[in-house]
Amino acid sequence: MGKVAEKRALHASLALALLLAPFSGAQQVEAAPIPAQIITAKKVFISNGGVDSVALAALKRAGDTNGPYNRFYAAMKSWGRYQLVASPADVDLVFEIRFTAPIADFGKTAIYEPQLGLSIFDTKTHFVQWTFTEPVQGAFRKVTWEKNVHQGMKSLLAEIKKLAGTPLSARVDGPSPESARQTS
Repeated sequence: MGKVAEKRALHASLALALLLAPFSGAQQVEAAPIPAQIITAKKVFISNGGVDSVALAALKRAGDTNGPYNRFYAAMKSWGRYQLVASPADVDLVFEIRFTAPIADFGKTAIYEPQLGLSIFDTKTHFVQWTFTEPVQGAFRKVTWEKNVHQGMKSLLAEIKKLAGTPLSARVDGPSPESARQTS
């Protein structure tokens, strides 16, 4: 493992320890509720939240500056959980996808950390309902970069699917065939 990777692992471990310290020894905490709009929504507008300048340069080298938006739109469409519409006027939620590469400072070393970000907005209240951030590994080769962006998108979608689950109508009718197979 290289020095940068070792420092990254150490920083991540320390951050996690600090985050969990107040909860150690405490009783199990009940999970907070998922906003009902995410579970009950039917119509969604996907917004292109853009990219920062570093991410833009990387996407230009890869040949598709709208790549993250296009990939996310295609993945959401193939999932079929929500009806995707072309205008935010009459939707339940807005999913805003963005791609950034902020600088992470590790003392003497600063590196870019590409990431996909997604914010889910309620159109009636204009409040953010949920936010996701999914890291994307950097790469020097175009093929590796595309593979890494694809993996980041796949992980982001897995998180959304875990949160939103199946449509409410499917839950009322009973378990899906897939969940029935998993429990038997």
